Amino acid sequence: MNSRRQFLKTSAVTLAGALISGPLFSEVLKKTKHVGIQLFTIPALVATDFKGTLTKLASIGYKEIEFFGPYEFSAQETIEGWTKIAPSLGITRNAFYGYKISEVKSMLKDLGLNTPSVHLDLQTMRTNMGYAMEALSSLGTKYVAIPAIANPDDRSDFNKLADEFNTFGEQMSKYGLTFVYHNHGYEHAPKDGKILMDTLLTQTDPKIVMFELDIFWMTAAGANPVDYLNKYPGRFKLLHLKDASEQVRFSGDGGSPDQWIPLFGKMADPGTGVFDIPGIIDAAKRSGAEHFYLERDLTPSPETTLSNSFAYLKGKV
Repeated sequence: MNSRRQFLKTSAVTLAGALISGPLFSEVLKKTKHVGIQLFTIPALVATDFKGTLTKLASIGYKEIEFFGPYEFSAQETIEGWTKIAPSLGITRNAFYGYKISEVKSMLKDLGLNTPSVHLDLQTMRTNMGYAMEALSSLGTKYVAIPAIANPDDRSDFNKLADEFNTFGEQMSKYGLTFVYHNHGYEHAPKDGKILMDTLLTQTDPKIVMFELDIFWMTAAGANPVDYLNKYPGRFKLLHLKDASEQVRFSGDGGSPDQWIPLFGKMADPGTGVFDIPGIIDAAKRSGAEHFYLERDLTPSPETTLSNSFAYLKGKV
């Protein structure tokens, strides 16, 4: 196992050297990406009128959609757990909102939309991988991301978790999909002199394990998104963009929903808060990011957030 980990570290360094040298930088920065949206920004709208909301997103100019679960193929434990907390978040329906995957795919195509990535929970990956990957590969997505690991027991052994991510990556690759991990803040709390985020980045295979950087949660944990983008080029393929009305930090280690939810009220539309969004986007492009999503969790002002965020992000990504 040690030789495997040393190989992964060497591979990461080699990849970093390739990305941070030569004229590649300028070409990457010139390339404009599409503005996307994670639907957790507007869960009530998509639950009430899925097709109408997609139509509205397309009319504004969004091109990429990222779904959050649970889904009909999610683990039963996940579905039951989500049922308990969803009402308190104002979420009334699971994806894909009563439609078959084939219908969703057709709807997206008709509107000029696509779904490069989706969120899927850890338990489903552990117990229902084959069924889930068959369904998602038929949707036409590429990246499948764990949005968070809520159970502290699952974060107790950093090395074991990295090995499990490698296994997920190998399993997904058979379906033409790529495993992704989305940070949620607790990854930066030190434990035994180690930082979970760095362990995951250095001990996972860069060919089959990628990352989605949520700039708000990383900042709330006291880490700097630009530093991570610069330190680990090629690993962060997806970004969640939102702003903060003021400087934010977790009340503790960032390891539980009772620390996440109070910070929702300090989120702001990109360009209206204290984050250096242009600087982060430039660093992400240099690092090799491919997809940029608006995600202002459960925004209290959907219409304003959707229109203003697109206007701000258009041309920057």
